[in-house]
Amino acid sequence: MSRLSEAHVREILAGIDDPNANADLVSLGWVRGVGIDGDRVSVDLRAGYPLQGIREELAADIAGRLEADALIDKAVVNLDWKVVAHAVQGDLKPLEQIRNIIAVASGKGGVGKSATAVNLALGLQADGARVGVLDADIYGPSMPRMLGVRGQPQTVGNRIVPQQAHGLQVMSIGFMVEEDTPMIWRGPMVTSALQQLLTETNWESLDYLVVDLPPGTGDIQLTLAQRVPVSGCLVVTTPQDIALLDARKAVQMFRKVEMSVLGIVENMSTHICGQCGHEEPIFGSGGGAWMAEQYGVPLLGQLPLDLRIREDLDHGRPTVVSAPDSELTARYRAVARNLAARLSATPRSLSGSLPQINILNT
Repeated sequence: MSRLSEAHVREILAGIDDPNANADLVSLGWVRGVGIDGDRVSVDLRAGYPLQGIREELAADIAGRLEADALIDKAVVNLDWKVVAHAVQGDLKPLEQIRNIIAVASGKGGVGKSATAVNLALGLQADGARVGVLDADIYGPSMPRMLGVRGQPQTVGNRIVPQQAHGLQVMSIGFMVEEDTPMIWRGPMVTSALQQLLTETNWESLDYLVVDLPPGTGDIQLTLAQRVPVSGCLVVTTPQDIALLDARKAVQMFRKVEMSVLGIVENMSTHICGQCGHEEPIFGSGGGAWMAEQYGVPLLGQLPLDLRIREDLDHGRPTVVSAPDSELTARYRAVARNLAARLSATPRSLSGSLPQINILNT
């Protein structure tokens, strides 16, 4: 009978895919160590994204796959996770207190981008990550209302202290002005305000900063591409042709400025009747999947149009917070997990990992 070896165990692990990143555990760099004692195996794994909500289930599944091998009688899987900084566009470097910035965009308004962004941020947090939200829509800030926070933020010296909402660190121009006060600013003032909100806020050791962009491909998006180190982008669309047309422009814009598009989310994919629970695709179907296939990016999930989502946001308690055990929350958390997993599979940032060499004349 063949003896069990570490190479054999690694071969099995190479045949097990992470269901969220759609790649095998070895190529993802999860395997940190393999121990063998006769026909018993212990494996230490570390994922690159938060998976607090599924850690035990995933570890048990991997152990079961190992024990299905004829040479292994018992497998123990120790699974943890750690978020690291990933590569950003051009010569930019990740910000000191923010490991990864994720931009949430749409080609046009009215597709539920902000609602998606805030619930995905809360989904990432529910899985154990430290998360912040930056409301980059200077003309139409919505995060203060959606998250139920208001009032001027505090300052420490010349730095702004982010507001706290449901465990998220939050910054928005909406904290500085009244809800009914219009921002009558030209482009340079808007882009300057965005940079101040990002760089002059005391973010505290964030794994992810979710940036909710305004719709379109204008000044804010260009500033983000040129001056803000973004690890990846998410494009939100609805299934209908008009929304898809503009969403395609957003994908193309990000690619032209060398920003990684992590995937597409199809929002309002179906309508769920508040009376009977019947679900139907009132805006058409298959649009998000078609677009994802056309541009070679993953469709990270499909989210419904549901009255409860709007009601929760109007009351300042997004669905992931107000109904943590609901089917709606499960959908948001699955999309958030897919998003983080896709990011974890991208190249890491080398900034800060290389030693600094100083040459001195003596």
